[in-house]
Amino acid sequence: MPAPNPNLPVFDPARLTSVKRALLSVSDKSRLIDQAKALAARGVELISTGGTKRAIAEAGLEVKDVADLTGFPEMMDGRVKTLHPMVHGGLLGDRDLESHISAMGEHNILPIDLLVVNLYPFEQAVASGGAYEMCVENIDIGGPAMIRAAAKNHAHVAVCTDADDVDAVLADMDANSGQVSGTLRQKLAAKTYARSAAYDAAIANYFADYLGDPAPTYRAQAGTLKQSLRYGENPHQAASFYADGSARLGVATAQQLQGKALSYNNINDTDAAYELVAEFGDNAEGHKPAVAIIKHANPCGVATADDFITAYKNALACDPVSAFGGIVALNGNLDPATAKEIVKVFTEVVIAPSADDDAVKVFAKKKNLRLLIAGGLPDVNAPSLTQRNVAGGILVQDRDNGYVADADLKVVTKRAPSDAEMADLRMAWKVAKHVKSNAIIYVKDGATAGIGAGQMSRIDSARIAARKAEDAQKSAGWDAPRTQGCACASDAFFPFADGMLAAASAGATAIIQPGGSIRDDEVIKAADDAGLAMVFTGMRHFRH
Repeated sequence: MPAPNPNLPVFDPARLTSVKRALLSVSDKSRLIDQAKALAARGVELISTGGTKRAIAEAGLEVKDVADLTGFPEMMDGRVKTLHPMVHGGLLGDRDLESHISAMGEHNILPIDLLVVNLYPFEQAVASGGAYEMCVENIDIGGPAMIRAAAKNHAHVAVCTDADDVDAVLADMDANSGQVSGTLRQKLAAKTYARSAAYDAAIANYFADYLGDPAPTYRAQAGTLKQSLRYGENPHQAASFYADGSARLGVATAQQLQGKALSYNNINDTDAAYELVAEFGDNAEGHKPAVAIIKHANPCGVATADDFITAYKNALACDPVSAFGGIVALNGNLDPATAKEIVKVFTEVVIAPSADDDAVKVFAKKKNLRLLIAGGLPDVNAPSLTQRNVAGGILVQDRDNGYVADADLKVVTKRAPSDAEMADLRMAWKVAKHVKSNAIIYVKDGATAGIGAGQMSRIDSARIAARKAEDAQKSAGWDAPRTQGCACASDAFFPFADGMLAAASAGATAIIQPGGSIRDDEVIKAADDAGLAMVFTGMRHFRH
């Protein structure tokens, strides 16, 4: 650690600094020329490297090559060009310290007042599925070194890591007679270190994934601000929404066509809805239309059918009371007829891969309803991580993308499920993955008939799901609850037979569960005695 210097000047955010010389080296050149012209018009001397320098020169602007500054040519395919004392001295020299000024003068180091660098597109290389060698080649070395140096010396240097930063500097210069305020330089420095950290996090995580290392010594995570939120789960909690840059489609990548800004709870619930409906595949790829309705991150109705309007009606029928103010997700194109049905119930958000223009027009009459178009479904098989903060630490795990193939299912009772029961069992199992534990799900004819979620006792979940079915029966005027002859899924094993028998009392005739209890034999015997068919998956789906 450097020895403390009691003579260091105190940073003054109100201090203005002139911009006489700027170094530009950018991979994203979409706004380079306009901004270079704007700097030149304000009397700023331009220094640049490689392709950036060529682009500026071709635009007819006077620009000095960094090689002229350093006395060394760019070499090693561009890997070495700015790692030089003439560059870093110009960025790091503290113009308030006589010793620094003296050293700069002795070695003819010119001060650099503005640095404009956006880093090699490593994240984009990874997202595009680039080969290992291409991704590694897109790891920037000189760029991070320069922006970190300039950010450290923000008392004198403004550093820009994207084109928006340059616009902010130009506006500040215009407001301050060609000078930049200390407040802006300090904000840009803070953003720079966050950008550098995010960049290194992406690299570290890429290597961890490539090596298959589930527990690297250091775990880094970063994101890019997508939206500042009014508040979090409750009004007294501050919140914001960040995109992690991954290729998975979903709420973070969706386009919002209408409606007021999403809230923290909207985003959380919409993600839960879309991840669930993705379990049923893309309707455009031959799967049946599926609809999920979510409230407080738990499904209150899920259904598949031959068309979306029927799937929506069947999902809504499971729990029409809870669906009020909920989130609706579809696994395919939203059509006008389904849109007209959805707007009959107050709905916060609708998300789908796509929507017909006429469906969008239906929603346009509901100004507060948010419509999100995601362009596709999340890949339920793609590996990714979930994180949760605990006091003093972070819990990290693989996202639950566990899948049980038909060949993995084990019939453990004397009676095997019928084809219709097996179809409902498979659906109930998919839904169970997305219901808070302890979870019990009843499904009949491709629609949830009752959902019991988040209880401390599995038997309580079974009873709540049955009561929900009874409430739906009364609401719809049916002769009997839809649980009669239904399939039942339990996200974890039944430790005793009582929970399973509660499901049977509700009308279940077939059960799917992981198995693995020390009392499995007792539970299987009770199922046989009750005439139930039961299937073991060998996999559980706790969701806390």
